[in-house]
Amino acid sequence: MFNIVLVEPEIPENTGNIARTCSVTGARLHLVRPLGFSVDDRHLKRAGLDYWKYLDIAYYDSFAQVEAAHPDARFFLTSTHAARSHTSRLW
Repeated sequence: MFNIVLVEPEIPENTGNIARTCSVTGARLHLVRPLGFSVDDRHLKRAGLDYWKYLDIAYYDSFAQVEAAHPDARFFLTSTHAARSHTSRLW
């Protein structure tokens, strides 16, 4: 299974697009708090995110909790502030 971890996401539109991709590909979405938006039912309905209920999603309070929950996982980290581009890695 493919897993996507978003650490302290701030932009609801970006998270919504990633969540939509996860819902149609069967990937699991992991969100690390704090979130820059609300995921309560009222906000999701207003945003038209009716697929949210189909997501395989988990919430954490820190990235350390993600690591502890998945001790054998390989993490590929990326950031807009990274020194190297994700395209420079040999996959």
